[in-house]
Amino acid sequence: MSFTSTALTGILTSESVHAVELPMATWAYGLVALIIFALLAFVTASYRDVANRHRAKAEAYAARHGGDEHGGH
Repeated sequence: MSFTSTALTGILTSESVHAVELPMATWAYGLVALIIFALLAFVTASYRDVANRHRAKAEAYAARHGGDEHGGH
């Protein structure tokens, strides 16, 4: 056997693989992800319909700029 095959055999054996215990249960990772996504969904939903909260400002802007929202020439 060559040195390379001997070294690879030593690396790939199950004796050199060490199991690492997770800091929490596997289902808890899913729960944490679900909570994070729920919080992000709540933040996103909180911006819904923000433009209509300031109707007076929007109407004043439209009157000042002739209703052209995109600044076209």
